Amino acid sequence: MSMKIAEIKELSNKELLERLQNEQETLTRLRMNHSVSPLDNPMKIRDTRRNIARMMTVLSTRDVK
Repeated sequence: MSMKIAEIKELSNKELLERLQNEQETLTRLRMNHSVSPLDNPMKIRDTRRNIARMMTVLSTRDVK
């Protein structure tokens, strides 16, 4: 469930920061679960990591910290 860059740009700064935090928590959870027992779809880790990168890129272009 990767987000498109256009979808990310439509979000307000507050929404974007909240989603970023949720994605980071999801990534941590996925990594832990994967280390215990292999995930059915390990590509979720990559998709989540890329979503985080997209969100951080949009935030940095907006100059929000």
